[in-house]
Amino acid sequence: MLKLPFLSVISIILLGSCAVETEKPSPAEVVAPQKVSFVEASTEVKLEKSGLPPLEAKTAIDPDVMYLMLAAELAMQRQQFGLAYEAYMELAKRVKDQRFAEQATKMALQIKDSHKTTDAISAWMNQEPKNVTAKKVAALNALRGNDKKIAAKELNALLTTEPDNFENALLELSNILQKEGKEKFVYDTLEVLATKTTSSKPIIYFVQSLLSIQMKNNVQAEKKIEQTLILKPDWEHPLLIQAQLALMANNFLGAKTLLNTAILKHPNNPAFKKLLAQMLIKTTEYEAAAELYQTLITQTPSDGENYIALALINLQLNRDTNAETILKTLAEKAEWASQANFYLGKIEEKRNNTEAAVLMFDKVKDGGFELDAGVSIINLLAKDGKYADIDLRLDVLVRKFPAQKLRFVLMQASLYNQQNQAEKAFSLLSETLLQMPDEKDLLYTRALVAEHLGKLDLLESDLKRILTKDANNSEALNALGYTLLSDKKRIAEAEKYLQRAIKLQPNEPVIMDSFGWLQFKLGNYLQAVKYLQLAYEKQNSGEIAAHLCEVLWMMNKKEDAQKLLDEALKASPDDTDLLDFKKRFLE
Repeated sequence: MLKLPFLSVISIILLGSCAVETEKPSPAEVVAPQKVSFVEASTEVKLEKSGLPPLEAKTAIDPDVMYLMLAAELAMQRQQFGLAYEAYMELAKRVKDQRFAEQATKMALQIKDSHKTTDAISAWMNQEPKNVTAKKVAALNALRGNDKKIAAKELNALLTTEPDNFENALLELSNILQKEGKEKFVYDTLEVLATKTTSSKPIIYFVQSLLSIQMKNNVQAEKKIEQTLILKPDWEHPLLIQAQLALMANNFLGAKTLLNTAILKHPNNPAFKKLLAQMLIKTTEYEAAAELYQTLITQTPSDGENYIALALINLQLNRDTNAETILKTLAEKAEWASQANFYLGKIEEKRNNTEAAVLMFDKVKDGGFELDAGVSIINLLAKDGKYADIDLRLDVLVRKFPAQKLRFVLMQASLYNQQNQAEKAFSLLSETLLQMPDEKDLLYTRALVAEHLGKLDLLESDLKRILTKDANNSEALNALGYTLLSDKKRIAEAEKYLQRAIKLQPNEPVIMDSFGWLQFKLGNYLQAVKYLQLAYEKQNSGEIAAHLCEVLWMMNKKEDAQKLLDEALKASPDDTDLLDFKKRFLE
């Protein structure tokens, strides 16, 4: 007996770039509507085990039927889905087996032909008029067809067939079509559908509110949530979305009132307490948040997220011992061990216990936390000057997280600079640029290293390459303009770059310093002092202080310059810019 490789409708939808995994509608991360598959599990298992049901003897040896079955299978193997569609449609006419029409529907979905999909679904539903999967696919196809009247009709048919599961089906269809940018059309179709039903209006309004959030129309979302709750006042999902909308509008008092009311109505639903606790953290009400998380731990002791949250609140309140106790308990549970050990490492790092911190970070073996733990170890070893150990660990991280290669290269270059090995940093950055020639961070970092090595031509070319791709890159504009100030013949050129930089970021202290130094070079001493003083107030940098000292000195305000120098050297006695000023003007 020949077995056909029947595909599930879900696989066809995935192949067609419209996956049906329901993303949780932003911002309602805690609302997770039950996912409804487009294929009934029992049917799927039956097909896999038995293939086609035995045909009557005469039909089984019918040459035309056998030819069509072989043609369909061969076309599918060769991914010639259009030919497979034609073969399955012909089989659906000749053999009383609804699965041929179902396969034709899948092929039509694969080739994204709405007319063929309509014909195939019609054939399928003629043989299986009550098949829910067929009705869902029919509704999906109609919604894709941009005909509100037909789409509303198909949705209404689905509602009539499956009233109890209509909410999940509607959420699933909406999520598929959101990914195709059809939120507005789905929303408008639901407006039409709302006029045809009474009992399902709350569901329709609720889905419309989620679509409105996706369309960034929160006012409309609030209106639809209100309509939902008028008809179904105790429904938990809309109550949660309503509170989240209030939070998005920074209406913290309103959100708190809504959540406290919802908690009274639904004391066994932890979602309301979680959202309230998160809001309390946002408003820095840490004690109240801690109490709420303690309640949540009592209510749902298996939820590790609550333990982590409570530990982090304790860290925020400098109750490190309390946090440590919670995290050590959590570290004994396999699924939370990595996260708990990461924060235990952070506690040891805070205590300056480098060895203990590294030990805890080394226990982290899970995903993103493993990457963060590895980076934390490197930072700790760099403080202790253990560069040989760092090289070995960086090699391991590069192999484990190849997508993070750029980050590790920049980190390694920075470490070389710390060791006064600028040539090594330059070589590493240059080698990496052969693989990533337009990567801005690499070009910018190499430009800074090139300056240190006196390769000013390369510095200029790297910065100009950045500006070719990103004309408003304020960092590159500032670095190039500041560098050109050292050449008296190029002051006017430098001014053009620095004017653009200060316009883009007028309050950035590094750019204010460069612009102030430009004014000094132009002889505008008062303007120079103004910008340099503002820059120094924002960032007590030795370089900024040295610039300001020099301007004050040249304005014959030598006492002010001396006072500022003494103050700056007290904070940074080894700063090379300050020491250079002192050598040039005071010794």
